[in-house]
Amino acid sequence: MANQEAMRRAARLRREIAEYDDWYYVKDAPRIPDAEYDKLFRELQDLEANYPELRTPDSPTQRVAGRVLDGFAPVRHAVPMLSIRTETDTAASGAFSFDARVKNTLETVDEIEYNCELKFDGLAINLRYERGVLVQAATRGDGETGEDVTQNIRTIRCIPLHLKDCKAEILEVRGEVYMSRRDFNRYNEKQRAQGLPTLVNPRNGAAGTIRQLDPKLSAQRPLSFFAYGLGEVRGWEPPATHSAILDALQSFGLPVCDERAVVRGAQALADFHQRVAAKRDALPFDIDGVVYKVNSRALQKQLGFVSREPRWAVAHKYPAEEQLTVLRDIEIQVGRTGKLTPVAKLVPVFVGGTTVSNATLHNEDEIRRKDVHIGDTVIVRRAGDVIPEVVGVVLARRPADARPFVMPTACPVCGSHVVREEGEADARCTGGLYCPAQRKQALLHFASRRAMDIEGLGDKLVDQLVDEGIIHSLPDLYRLDVATLAALERMAEKSAQNLVGALEKSKHTTLNRFLFALGIRHVGETTAKDLARHFGKLEAIMDAGIEQLLQVPDVGPVVAQSIVDFFAEAHNKEVVNELRKLGARWEEHEGTADQVLPLTGKTFVLTGTLPTMSRDEAKAKLEALGAKVAGSVSKKTSCVVAGAEAGSKLDRARELNVPVWDEAALLGLLHDSESNRKNASG
Repeated sequence: MANQEAMRRAARLRREIAEYDDWYYVKDAPRIPDAEYDKLFRELQDLEANYPELRTPDSPTQRVAGRVLDGFAPVRHAVPMLSIRTETDTAASGAFSFDARVKNTLETVDEIEYNCELKFDGLAINLRYERGVLVQAATRGDGETGEDVTQNIRTIRCIPLHLKDCKAEILEVRGEVYMSRRDFNRYNEKQRAQGLPTLVNPRNGAAGTIRQLDPKLSAQRPLSFFAYGLGEVRGWEPPATHSAILDALQSFGLPVCDERAVVRGAQALADFHQRVAAKRDALPFDIDGVVYKVNSRALQKQLGFVSREPRWAVAHKYPAEEQLTVLRDIEIQVGRTGKLTPVAKLVPVFVGGTTVSNATLHNEDEIRRKDVHIGDTVIVRRAGDVIPEVVGVVLARRPADARPFVMPTACPVCGSHVVREEGEADARCTGGLYCPAQRKQALLHFASRRAMDIEGLGDKLVDQLVDEGIIHSLPDLYRLDVATLAALERMAEKSAQNLVGALEKSKHTTLNRFLFALGIRHVGETTAKDLARHFGKLEAIMDAGIEQLLQVPDVGPVVAQSIVDFFAEAHNKEVVNELRKLGARWEEHEGTADQVLPLTGKTFVLTGTLPTMSRDEAKAKLEALGAKVAGSVSKKTSCVVAGAEAGSKLDRARELNVPVWDEAALLGLLHDSESNRKNASG
């Protein structure tokens, strides 16, 4: 038998862990680090292993049962779980008609007090607590009889296994199990990464999880719960109003949604409906409407029921976010970055408050996972401003002539080769400088400050130049003249002259800036500098094979293949050659493929304002000599160069005893290193 000390310790651990669970899962405000929580949890597990008699049904360690269920036993509800009437009218008419029915039944003209809540899009559950301990959980079923899902419900961390300060002999709590949008998206992302099936939507995710026969599988899917009412109650007199009941449930440790309000009169109901509609898309979970309930329990009793529905409550729904329709075809949309997205062409359907005829299918893998065929009857979902998507297929309605989708191997816009890199979900067009679909993005990237730095060439001007057919490719930029630009809307002659001047100035650049400006996939600023330093000349990079590219520091197989694919497209080479003919130029050298630069292996951090050099200039000079310039200070930092108003990086350097230099010391190092490099190469 366990000694008194073990019993006291186990009881204390159960209380502490339950309290920390409440802060973490219900209040979303963790009180201790995960490592400390795990330490307490393991201690309780060890105690219960050594003294099995200490293992109680409400222990946090008993959240997940160790066996697969044979099936779900039926549970007869002591108090039926009835559905409520649904209104689908506009905010005003739905609220006013409900208020009018209540007043007519009560034979009063006085304003009625209501409790307004959200209508969660999940699975209704009845939790049965006996003397504060969770003993059973059941689904709604047909309202009279549900299914025993106790073991799966116990895996939901926000549902307390033991209520706080609840003296009721029996307390049945009605509520909704749901999956938050964040948890739904995270779960699906994880499943996609592993090539496993995804959930159709949060509601199906919640319902499907609760009906898993293996509680361990249920525990892998993150679910939440909101309480909204009562079933059977013994040994406790509930408060006189519904809103006070919700407050009491919250005080017992049960999660209750804060998006609720007590109002008076029909107009206030309509206002609540509209307020929630405005924030519906920003909520962390799905809802399909709001619920109005007469707040007084005495009036509820007086109103009673009709056709097994309470007269004192109504659900006022929003437009449906899912509908069925037929997938007529699948077309490919090429995005600004070259990503190929399959788009479903649908028989138009009214969903989410608007008519939808197109919906995203994300990528080829999603089409395969969902087994979507052209001609299928599909489930279309649209929530708020989110792009409509095909979330599932009704296989029972698949016609005999339905056909599978085949991803094209050539870009449907420009004909360039389509590639899909290993480990990537998306297929991409390789004609970045040539493809009309990518034209605006290519121009904006080419003109950006860290690329060719063409001041004055922004989004709106690029839109005008492309939409009016003035520019078709990058070289057309350098054919612009003042007269053409000045004729554009909102473009004065002075602005046109400035832009032409900026274009002319941008022609004299560096090899690494030019490489970065081309927008080669995976080639960022640092990789462009490494390539320029290693090869020295553009022709050498364009002609390099995989093995040669892999000799460049930090260039791996994916980046090397991307560079080879880019320059394998004849039209990309044509654009590069045309840009050079129009005056794009830079200094070239023999490269450093066989050299070891003076500062190779050194890491510098720049902070504050230097007297004569900008941080970008200092960074470029250090990198040209082989150094790495980092954004944060660590024990591996060789030196911190500090100027005026240096901040936390300087403090960190002093903490770690990293050498700190001023600009003069840096200039001395640069001079000596450059001299050494020239002497070594000479």
